[in-house]
Amino acid sequence: MGLTQDMLNNMQTATGVTGLFSIVVTLVSIVLIWFIMQELKWEAFFAFPRSPKARMFQAVIAIILGHAFASFILDYWSWTTMLKSFVE
Repeated sequence: MGLTQDMLNNMQTATGVTGLFSIVVTLVSIVLIWFIMQELKWEAFFAFPRSPKARMFQAVIAIILGHAFASFILDYWSWTTMLKSFVE
């Protein structure tokens, strides 16, 4: 009992949609963290908070925190999807 071409196409489409969803959630999370971080008083950490080095540091921190936040959201989404099959 092999997989038909239709089934393979459906699996590829589902995988592509999941990948696109993950990318969008991750990028939105990074942007959200970046805007939240703009409220911090960076003067306590940097003598020149608008310098390129300080901005690069802020961007790296936003990427790290945004990725962690997105990972939590995507994991939670995955867990709730798995629970559907448990309840049914």
